[in-house]
Amino acid sequence: MKRFALTLLLLNGLLLALLLPRYPWIPWVAAEALMICAAFSLLSPSLFTRVLAGVVGTLYAVLALFTLSDILVRQSLGRGLNLYLELGVVGSVVDLMLSNLGTGLSLLILLALLLAFCGLALWVSKLLSRLAGGLHSNFGKTAFATGLLVVAVSFVPQSVVSLSAAQLTTTQIQLAVDTRQSTAEFGQSLANDPAAGKPVALPGLANTDVIFGFIESYGISSLTDDRFKHLIGPRLDQMESAVSAAGLHMVSGRLRSPVQGGQSWLAHATLLSGQWIDTQLDYEILLASNYPTLIDDMAGTGHDTVAVMPAITQDWPEGRAFGYNRIYESTTMDYQGPPFNWVTMPDQYTWSWFQRSVREQAVGPMFAEVALISSHAPWVPILPVLDDWDSVGNGATFNQWKGAGETPASLWREPERVREHYALAIDYALNVATGYATRHVDENTLLVLLGDHQPAPLVTGEGASRDVIVHVISGNPELLAPFLATGSSGGGLPGFQPGAKPDLNQNGPSMASFRPFMLREFRRAPLSTKVASVKGIEQP
Repeated sequence: MKRFALTLLLLNGLLLALLLPRYPWIPWVAAEALMICAAFSLLSPSLFTRVLAGVVGTLYAVLALFTLSDILVRQSLGRGLNLYLELGVVGSVVDLMLSNLGTGLSLLILLALLLAFCGLALWVSKLLSRLAGGLHSNFGKTAFATGLLVVAVSFVPQSVVSLSAAQLTTTQIQLAVDTRQSTAEFGQSLANDPAAGKPVALPGLANTDVIFGFIESYGISSLTDDRFKHLIGPRLDQMESAVSAAGLHMVSGRLRSPVQGGQSWLAHATLLSGQWIDTQLDYEILLASNYPTLIDDMAGTGHDTVAVMPAITQDWPEGRAFGYNRIYESTTMDYQGPPFNWVTMPDQYTWSWFQRSVREQAVGPMFAEVALISSHAPWVPILPVLDDWDSVGNGATFNQWKGAGETPASLWREPERVREHYALAIDYALNVATGYATRHVDENTLLVLLGDHQPAPLVTGEGASRDVIVHVISGNPELLAPFLATGSSGGGLPGFQPGAKPDLNQNGPSMASFRPFMLREFRRAPLSTKVASVKGIEQP
């Protein structure tokens, strides 16, 4: 009886622990613990009993692995585990581990997880195996087991008894069903959308270089959180002064991202398409649908469309599906310097190479999507900004910082220091972007600098806004007017105002509202002969 009581207590605690990440309250009793212990008390010691105990132990270890995964997903992406979605991004997670931690440490972590999994399964199976034959009287065994089963299935308040493992399993099944249904509805909505297959020319931007610079993890918390704003606030003040001194104009606002902590491509797709893309499945449906995006709109306006993606290290068929004229990846950007953990090259090189090798070689207006990755985790090392941009060259100058800074594994032992490095990385990204703007933005340029998503909840804390900061810079104030209430429609974008700081008291609109806004505000100017001759583009 002592052995039975101890086993029941341990198994009950283990099963209830599975509920910790998802529920604000924890019941007293896991019904499965009562049922399993009662069932094994009815069995006699045998090979069958040991095999059954092994199966139950393995199933528990699987549930524990899912619970650990749920905790990690919540801390990194700000949502609960959804196996139906997570299985599609396992490869990205592995790549992130390898690039940040290295092959050796990554394998060591995976081996430790495997050993923990096997050890937990073996321990639970041994606990259960030792119950068999513990009660000598058949009548006593039956009566005792029946009593436990009655308690387990009786109408006890949920706050006292809970089917913990069953709840987790049911939740994942329901998530899979709901995700599949919502994905099918999204695909149908794209097919039924009257705007599908109809790019829209934007003659208001016909002779303007339009550049979207996505600053990794540049969320609103960098300006609202006391742990970050002491550094980012003054940086934005300096940014505003530098832009003004260069004869440029600037407005800033905020947009709500569909993701947090990762999966940047979903935010990019949402902004470009005008559709809310918050799952990998929706992303794949969008790509397969040929639904038009700002890339198509700008191509129809006469722009050369390019993507500068220094983080892409492998084949990227999704980029081809978006229809860019050209895609530049890490292996085609002529970088001769070292990588810095996950960051293949620093932002200053990306901006410098883009201007020198892409923009200055253009023969007409350009639309460019530029991914800026220096502010991507693990946020170490933080490089200085070179005052002499001409010295950036092929990036070989950055070899002097090869191996600089501590390892990510060392930094990430202390969450507060991780937050400090996050703020420093955002400060670097903004400093470099300001340098590019003051040197290369003119009256024929519309530069949109924006975050892709907030950093992980590990950095921002639970419940933080999903808004990102947006800066729009140009030498032509008429290009910025539509973003304010003085726009041609009189509406502008909520929360946008002159200067480098957004309205901190007003939540931003969805990223999906950005393309409709662009189509509404920049399709009103008279069409040039060049744009009017493009077939297949809807005209105003």
